[in-house]
Amino acid sequence: MDIAALSIIKNHVQIQQDVGVAVLKKAMNTAEENGNFLTQMLGKGENSIPQAKSDHLGNKIDFYV
Repeated sequence: MDIAALSIIKNHVQIQQDVGVAVLKKAMNTAEENGNFLTQMLGKGENSIPQAKSDHLGNKIDFYV
């Protein structure tokens, strides 16, 4: 093999690796944004239901047979 062919192969491999890293970074950013959104939505849910913060609610059930 000559030097030119090895250089071309090396450049192709480097480009493939760079593209793979870029795609992985994009996927990680998307996952982080989705996690932040989910955390934000769960935080809003706690504020909309104030009864859920009371420990005594829902512990006892009255029933008659």
